[in-house]
Amino acid sequence: MSRIGRSPIALAKGVTVNVAKDNTITVKGPKGELIQTVDSDITVEVKDEHIYLTRPTDQIRHRALHGLYRALLHNMVVGVSEGYTKQLELVGVGYKAANQGNVLDLSLGYSHNIIIDVPSELKVTTLTEKGKNPLITLESYDKQLLGQVAAKIRSLRKPEPYKGKGVKYVGEFIRRKAGKAAGK
Repeated sequence: MSRIGRSPIALAKGVTVNVAKDNTITVKGPKGELIQTVDSDITVEVKDEHIYLTRPTDQIRHRALHGLYRALLHNMVVGVSEGYTKQLELVGVGYKAANQGNVLDLSLGYSHNIIIDVPSELKVTTLTEKGKNPLITLESYDKQLLGQVAAKIRSLRKPEPYKGKGVKYVGEFIRRKAGKAAGK
């Protein structure tokens, strides 16, 4: 991770970074604002449209934190300038998805519909085309929250290995198993 920590983070246009005395970093951009507290051992400097992170020693702990906080700050800068998207696909007969604002209504083969209140930082859209699987698109500037909500939706009906039915990420490969072998 130390090699990742050494590379500087380039700031996109319209992104401002504020480093407080208690090592709290605030990143503001056109999409939103994110706050991250950095360990006191790691020093953060903003010079000529770049963020530089330095560590005091070569201890394993310091090297790990160096790479971790560099990756977190890079995700914050990209998030507030460009944003992140994740798409989930519902594979299965009768599986449906609909949304009213940030309330997601899923029909996943259970006896009742599952209703999820998505956090306000995320934007949810659903798409159902004839002959294609329903799609759920999640957009946000917070990569961590986006991944957490997408994983929660996926966990409601994970894809099974025999028919591939369930909620999966678009582009995700589901390892398939052979069914029962036919009798004599």
